[in-house]
Amino acid sequence: MRTEEALSRAEEEGYDLVEVSPKAVPPVCRIMDYGKFKYEQAKQTAKAKKHQSTVILKEIKFRPKTDDHDFDFKVRHIRRFLQEGNKAKLVIIFRGREIVHPETGQAMLKAVVEACNDIAVIEQNPMMEGRRMLMVIAPKAGVIARPPGAPAPAPTAPRPGPQVVTRPSTSGPSTTGPSAAAAAPPTTPKK
Repeated sequence: MRTEEALSRAEEEGYDLVEVSPKAVPPVCRIMDYGKFKYEQAKQTAKAKKHQSTVILKEIKFRPKTDDHDFDFKVRHIRRFLQEGNKAKLVIIFRGREIVHPETGQAMLKAVVEACNDIAVIEQNPMMEGRRMLMVIAPKAGVIARPPGAPAPAPTAPRPGPQVVTRPSTSGPSTTGPSAAAAAPPTTPKK
């Protein structure tokens, strides 16, 4: 159909002539309400964007001499990032003469990977970039991604540690004896 005929027909029906596929020979056009068409397209793109997940690269910095407590603390954060479906970029920063011993940085990265090997895979092997050693780890395919802010799954076993059991006293508080002295707060003389 010629363009003039299609335009007049669309005008008679109260619709618009919309070019759907401009690269086809001849170009494909449809008679439709253009505003409704744009609205439907916007809805489809919003729906596709809603179901799309984005992967964020979180950077964690270490030093060759990172202490055990700091190491454990950072590993817990890395595990949380991986469980949320994000990747972790591990960075070892060398200062001064530490750069002479890159094997200490590699040992630190190896320890992090071993601590996370049940939920992580190495995406980029360790490499030097100036005074920094970089490595990227990603979550394994079976790891369930939790949205940020979602509660963590309940622990399966209780944590080991001391349990305090208090028993109510039947005779009331005692003011004498060794337990009363231990329970009373120490007093310091005023100066």
